[in-house]
Amino acid sequence: MKIVIASGKGGTGKSTVVANLAYSLAERQPVTVVDCDVEEPNLHLFFPAPSEDIQVTVRIPEIDLKRCNFCGACGDFCRYGALTIFKDRHLFLPELCHSCGGCQLVCPIGAIHEIDREIGVVQCRSPSPSLTLISGVLNEGEVQAPPVIKKAKSLAEGQPLILYDASPGIACPVIETLEGADFCILVTESTPFGLHDMELAYRAAKELDIPAGVVINRSDGEDESIQNFCAAHLIPVLMTIPFDRQIAAIQNAGGLIAHELPEWKQRFTELFQKTIAHMEAAT
Repeated sequence: MKIVIASGKGGTGKSTVVANLAYSLAERQPVTVVDCDVEEPNLHLFFPAPSEDIQVTVRIPEIDLKRCNFCGACGDFCRYGALTIFKDRHLFLPELCHSCGGCQLVCPIGAIHEIDREIGVVQCRSPSPSLTLISGVLNEGEVQAPPVIKKAKSLAEGQPLILYDASPGIACPVIETLEGADFCILVTESTPFGLHDMELAYRAAKELDIPAGVVINRSDGEDESIQNFCAAHLIPVLMTIPFDRQIAAIQNAGGLIAHELPEWKQRFTELFQKTIAHMEAAT
């Protein structure tokens, strides 16, 4: 079972929901959590433990200057501006390379071969016997998040229950995270921006034919706009977390409300049960 926890915007409490859900379920069954927010992974802060790091590399071109005649075919092929050929030299910007391999294919004299380039790591932790945390970490300055996410997801493959913490937005990293998921939990807040960006994330999940439900976080009791949108699109509201001083104090201290407040452990367990019910109903 693969469940993605996503949000259209940052700061909605998505990672908080993932961490509390994982903590609540890990006492009953094995849980694997994959932090796919590779530019700013933070789930390890909730579950500190030693990590085993696995390098993530991509293939990039290397030009043999002894063979290259600077014909420019490779530079003309590259649509990302990573490779520019001058009359007696070339300029290669590895951060812009998308590792498509096209430049090697179009080189008429075989002057290009590929080498590995590290873009990040995947950190594997075991905070408890029933909880595994896999965190993708993109190197600073890199832009290719999807290969790191794909590697992190591959290391979790085959586990009975996997929770994926997606990055904010609906760009390529989120689509890579959603790929192959059984259900998507959308975390939002009762603001115009929250509604707008939740709608974008919902439409992305719908385009991939992934059923979705909503968690309203930091609710001030005025959730009509979120509720109306969900009702209009037949999206279940799975949980509402109030804008509460006690909850805020625990979260601001880096704690888990499911750990500090037993009633919330039960509520997150019920969140999972509702997710299963809606997922089965959608199939």
